[in-house]
Amino acid sequence: MRKLLLLTVVVLVGLVFIARLFYLQIYRGYDYNIFEDSAIKKEFTYPKRGYVYDRNGTLLVANQPSYDVMVIPRDVEALSEGDLNEFCRLLKITREDYTKKLDRAKNYSSRLPSPFVVQLSKNDYAILQEKMRKYVGFYIQKRSLRSYQTSIGANVLGDIGEVNRSIIKKQPYYKLGDLIGKQGVEKTYETTLRGVKGIRFIQKDRFNKNIGPYKEGIYDTLPKAGKDITLTIDSKLQAYGEILMTNKRGGIVAIEPSSGEILAMVSGPSYNPNLLVGRNRSRNFNKLYRDSIAKPLFDRGLQAMYPPGSPFKTLNALIALQEGVVTKNDRFSCSMGYRYGNRKMGCHAHRSPANMNIGIYESCNAYFANVYRRIMDKYDSPAEGMDNWSKHIKSFGLGNYLNNDLSVGQPGKVPTANTYNRAYGENKWYTTFTLSNAIGQGEVLATPIQLANMAAAIGNRGYFYTPHIIKNIEEDTIPSKFTTPKYTTIDKQHFKPVIQGMYDVYNKGTADMLQVKGIEICGKTGTAENFAIIDSVKTQLTDHSIFVAFAPKDDPKIAIAVFVENGYFGSRFAGRMASLMIEYYLKGEISRTDMENFVLRHSLEHEYNKPFSGEPFGINRQTTLEAIDEKDFQKLLQLKAAIPKL
Repeated sequence: MRKLLLLTVVVLVGLVFIARLFYLQIYRGYDYNIFEDSAIKKEFTYPKRGYVYDRNGTLLVANQPSYDVMVIPRDVEALSEGDLNEFCRLLKITREDYTKKLDRAKNYSSRLPSPFVVQLSKNDYAILQEKMRKYVGFYIQKRSLRSYQTSIGANVLGDIGEVNRSIIKKQPYYKLGDLIGKQGVEKTYETTLRGVKGIRFIQKDRFNKNIGPYKEGIYDTLPKAGKDITLTIDSKLQAYGEILMTNKRGGIVAIEPSSGEILAMVSGPSYNPNLLVGRNRSRNFNKLYRDSIAKPLFDRGLQAMYPPGSPFKTLNALIALQEGVVTKNDRFSCSMGYRYGNRKMGCHAHRSPANMNIGIYESCNAYFANVYRRIMDKYDSPAEGMDNWSKHIKSFGLGNYLNNDLSVGQPGKVPTANTYNRAYGENKWYTTFTLSNAIGQGEVLATPIQLANMAAAIGNRGYFYTPHIIKNIEEDTIPSKFTTPKYTTIDKQHFKPVIQGMYDVYNKGTADMLQVKGIEICGKTGTAENFAIIDSVKTQLTDHSIFVAFAPKDDPKIAIAVFVENGYFGSRFAGRMASLMIEYYLKGEISRTDMENFVLRHSLEHEYNKPFSGEPFGINRQTTLEAIDEKDFQKLLQLKAAIPKL
C-alpha cells in the first residue's frame, strides 16, 4: 500500500511538471511577449528624423545630436556623498532635483527606463560620458533634436516635444522621453518624419548584469530613417510676408491656383522656431502660451475667423448670375446706401445707378443688397432661399474644414435656415433679417485661408484644389485628394463679368492706387466692421483691413488673402501688402517702394500695448497710425535685403 502511494505521488508530481513545461514552452510560448520579460533589457536606437525643404529645395529643418540621461530605478545603486555631488554638478541640477526626478521615475516604473535629464549639450555629454561607469542604473541615450535652418515660418514648421502619458496610452509606439511633432508639419507628418526606432535585446543574469545579446541578436532591429519632405512654401515669399506683418496682427495666405499649393502662410505676430528647441523649450513655450496680448501661438491665417467683408460680394454676384435673377447690365440706384424699413445700410459716394461692374469696383452696398434680396426672393420662403444660397457659398470651401494637411484650423461660418430658426423661431424671420450677409458682415465668418481659396476658385473660373502644404514625400506620393479638383456650383461663363469687376478694382476702383506696372491683378478691397461689448454697450472699434486678389488675370499664378486687424479700410494696409506680395512672387523684386515704405514704417502694435485707461487692452475707437523709429525701419530693410540669401 505504501509502495502504491509513493508511486502515485511520484506520477502526479511528474504530470504536474510535464503540464507546467507544456504550458510554458508550448502553449504560453505562442503569446510570449519579449517586451514584458523583465530579464531582457531593451535599448532603443533612434532614427534620423526626416529633413524639411521648401518648394525650391532650400533646407528649412535639419537635425542636431541630443543626449538624454536615462534611469532604470531598480538598478540604481546608492552613491557616495562625493559622487552624488559630482553627478548633480555635471547634470546642472540640485540634490533636491535629483531626489524628485528619481521618485518620478520610480512612479512611472522601477524596471523600465525613463528620462532623468534630457538634452545635454555636446560639452556636458563629453564630460559626463567618461564618468558614467560610476553611476550604476544610469545611461546616456542618444537621439536627435531639430535644428531649424531659418528664423521664419514657425507656424508652418511647428516643433517637437516630449510625449505625455496620454499620448503613450493612445500610441504604444512611443515611450516616456520620446519626442513627437506638436504643431505644424512636424505634427501633421509625424509618422513620415519620425522613421522607425531600432531595438537591441540584452540578456541579464540573476544578478541583473548584462551578459550579451538575447539569442545572439536575432530579434534586434536597425532604426529606419524618417523620410524627407518638401513643402509647397516659398521661403522667400514667406520671409517677405513676415517682414510686412511686423508690428501688426493678422494673417496672409497665398495659394497657387493651378495646384492648391500654399505658397506662404503668415501669422503675425510670429516667433523664431529655434525658441522651442533644447532645454529651454518648456520655459519659452510657456512664455509664448501666456502672452495673451500678442498670442504668437495662435495661427491667424488658419484659426482666426473674421467677417469676410466686401470680398464676399463677389460670391453674391456669382450666385445671382447662376440663379438667373440679375444680368451683368441690371442697374440699381444708390443714395449713399440702401434703405429697408426704418433702417439704412450705408455706402460711400460713387456713381449711380450701378451695374455689376460698377457695383464690384466701387464696392456698392446698395447694389449688393438688391442682388441678395433677388436671390432670396426667387424662392417660396426665406428658409428655402437661405439654404440654396448657403449651398452655393459652401461650394467655394467656406463654412467647413477644407480637409487640408494643416495641424490647426477653424471651419468659419456660413448660416443656413436653421441658424435663423434657432435665433428667431421657425418661419418667424424674413430676408431683411439676414441682409448683412449681402456685404460679408452678418453671420458669415471666414478664415484667411478660406478667402485665399475663394480667390483661387474665382481665378480658376469655378474650381479649386484642396489647399495643402506638402509638395513631395521621399519615395512616396502625396494623397490624391490634393490633386483632384473640386468644382463650385457656378457655371464657368458667369465668372467673366465678376473677374472683370475685380480687375477694374485696380484700374478705376477702390484699389486704383495699388497698381503694379506689368502685372494684371484682380482684387477686392474689404473693410470688416469691428465691434466689442464695453460696459454692456455695443461699441464700434477700429475696422479690420481685408484684401483678396489673384494674378495674372488670365492663368493666375498666385491667389492671396490678407487680413490686418484694426488696419482701417481695405486698401490702406491689406491691399498694399497683397500687391507687394504678388509683385515679389512674380517678379522677385519690388517696384512700388512707396507702398512698401508705408507698410514697414507704420505700426499697429501700439493699439494693443497702451496703458490701461478705463478701456480694455487693445480697444481703440479711432486710432492714429504710429510711425516706427528710423533705426527699426532700417532693420526691416536689412532683413528684406537678406532674403535672397535664404
